[in-house]
Amino acid sequence: MALQIRQVVVPYLITIFSLFSSYNSLKKDPLSCNYFEEVVAAGYDPQAYPSYFSTIEDGKLKDLMRPMTEVLSLQRLGNEVDIITSTSTKTVNVDDFGATADGTHDDTEAFEKAWEEACSSKGAIVLEVPEGKCYLLKPIRFSGPCKSNLTIQIYGTIEASDDRSDYKKDRRHWLIFDRVDNLLIEGGGHINGNGKIWWQNSCKINKDLPCKDAPTALTFHKSKNLIVQNLNIKDAQQIHVSFEKCTNVQASSLTVTAPEKSPNTDGIHITHTQNIQITNSVIGTGDDCISIVSGSQNVQAMSITCGPGHGISIGSLGSRNSKAYVSGVTVDGAKLSGTTNGVRIKTWQGGSGSASNINFQNIQMYNVSNPIIIDQNYCDQDKPCEEQSSAVQVKNVVYKNIKGTSASEVAMKFDCRVHSAVQFADMDKRRNHFEVYLGLDLLGGLTNKLTEIVSHYNG
Repeated sequence: MALQIRQVVVPYLITIFSLFSSYNSLKKDPLSCNYFEEVVAAGYDPQAYPSYFSTIEDGKLKDLMRPMTEVLSLQRLGNEVDIITSTSTKTVNVDDFGATADGTHDDTEAFEKAWEEACSSKGAIVLEVPEGKCYLLKPIRFSGPCKSNLTIQIYGTIEASDDRSDYKKDRRHWLIFDRVDNLLIEGGGHINGNGKIWWQNSCKINKDLPCKDAPTALTFHKSKNLIVQNLNIKDAQQIHVSFEKCTNVQASSLTVTAPEKSPNTDGIHITHTQNIQITNSVIGTGDDCISIVSGSQNVQAMSITCGPGHGISIGSLGSRNSKAYVSGVTVDGAKLSGTTNGVRIKTWQGGSGSASNINFQNIQMYNVSNPIIIDQNYCDQDKPCEEQSSAVQVKNVVYKNIKGTSASEVAMKFDCRVHSAVQFADMDKRRNHFEVYLGLDLLGGLTNKLTEIVSHYNG
């Protein structure tokens, strides 16, 4: 019965008016790289549930997109189409700087030279990675500020070196854009983190090994006014795409894939970043499809297809007794399939700060374990975590119009310290429908725990 798919809630509509606590303080395929063959061999099938994950109707999608434009104000100087087609546009091709593009020889130096040329030039600049070729790169930092508004067109494939000794200077990054403002990256090409060797040497795969950092495949650091769209990112060493200390970001039409058992391979990770939209993307990895951690504010994730993976998570927050703040998060129009969690908030004991003003709405789930979960006792380590009274405050959380099937008996799990009663609205079994209204005052110093809210309907 444990893994049997149960029609636990169809639909389940949950609204949490407020959760107050004072816990005291993640264009085409170049045939030479065998991209699709490798994806299928790894067990990822983007067409696994075509009928369940149908495209959002045009009208509804426009309605979803409208509020995003009100949150963000991304401005690039000049019209993007004009930038690319204008006769005054300068194109910098990595092949012109000595790239061999055979997927075997190191092309890092050619990319460094091409970047230096593009970043130091004035006017409209396009840095091009040609179609149908593979470029092998060691860790590389694309540093700004640049003199121009750059467009990077990735048509081919960029593949990471799998020699771990190449990462001695920086084990945490492979491709990093540092302090590069007004940047547009697109093209439909592929970024391959070549992460298998890193997964094999992970302490989560081999318990006898020490836990060490592994590189994030694509990092944006301290950058403003970013557009990242129409890219395929696969098999990251650890996290696939990370936005760190960025402002005003649009990420759309991304496909992010890795095997279900690949450790810590979050799809999109957001930390200390404000005003970011993630839209129309397909993510299936071995960890969170999207992870939102401390310092993030005004985050919108819309029209996201997630699975396999660990779902869409806020956190973890408050590890090692740290202070964490996340606010203004909206997940709207997501579709999750076969994930180990649905929409989740996870915090460690002993932390402080808050996670507030969070909306999960219009979400479809198929065969999802733990569809709705708040875990205030998150503990991602081998030995049990020490019992502590303080925790990150969780407040103003809304769950609305969440429908689908659960792979576990528990549709909703709130692992919190609770100080007041839980009030349920009337349940209409005839329509296989219910609404739950929770008014909770969560206090970190108490020991009583709301561990499960379970409802079963069998017809």
